[in-house]
Amino acid sequence: MPTVIDLINDSAAQLEKAGVAFGHGTANAFDEAAWLVLWKLGLPLDAIDEHADDAVTADQQASTEALIAQRIATRKPAAYLTQEAWLQGVAFYVDERAIVPRSFIAEIVANGDIDYWLGEHTRNVLDLCTGNGSLAVLAALCWPDVSVAAADISPPALEVARINVDRHAVADRVSLIHSDGLKNVRGSFDLILCNPPYVNAQSMSALPAEYQAEPELALAGGADGMDFIRQLLADAPARMNEHAVLVLEIGNERPNFEAAFPRLPAVWLETSAGDDQVLLLTREALLSL
Repeated sequence: MPTVIDLINDSAAQLEKAGVAFGHGTANAFDEAAWLVLWKLGLPLDAIDEHADDAVTADQQASTEALIAQRIATRKPAAYLTQEAWLQGVAFYVDERAIVPRSFIAEIVANGDIDYWLGEHTRNVLDLCTGNGSLAVLAALCWPDVSVAAADISPPALEVARINVDRHAVADRVSLIHSDGLKNVRGSFDLILCNPPYVNAQSMSALPAEYQAEPELALAGGADGMDFIRQLLADAPARMNEHAVLVLEIGNERPNFEAAFPRLPAVWLETSAGDDQVLLLTREALLSL
């Protein structure tokens, strides 16, 4: 009778052979297989060592193999198949209405990496391009004294965000706003978090199928990836209090960002992916544009 680790190893081999793409919560075939197998068996995702030698029934094996086959055939990210994604140890609901959450801003919020720029004055936070609401929820969980506005252009994405806001019981401090950028956002903020559409056109055309399964609206940033960001940086100061900061994720687009804003003094923040993925801008810096 096969064991849990047998299923994981066999599944990893299948994923590797099929050439599926990773990057939606895992970085390799083994981790992806472990996620799918443990989820399908109803086991905790962090309990692989504890359950590695557990025997599985024929029915469990068949249902797990069917899930792996679905992952390979559809090329959908695993998070869409499980309808669950994790950020900083917190589980979030997700489906095809919203991009799979994977922002490095989550690390920065959870680890306190921007605390230097925050303080007693930090009361109002905006999560722009909130998607499934994960960053907004994390901000509310990490900073119990703040109010969070979570805005997105996509009504379907906001429906998913509502599920997560309610699931984590932060509806009293997180409000959802339908807005194209800052157009429908009212008030001013002490901190703006934004993981916007920033993928340049050339990169968009070469994305693996897993990324094409996500809403294009959440990914495509125009020819150089900076279309949304140009408007944001122009509009943001009017929505920022005196000591406010903007934390912006740009993925692999640092060269395009620096070409678009060559004189903008940015603070590049360290993440697990390096120091060129996320940057911080003060209101004063933005006013210099």
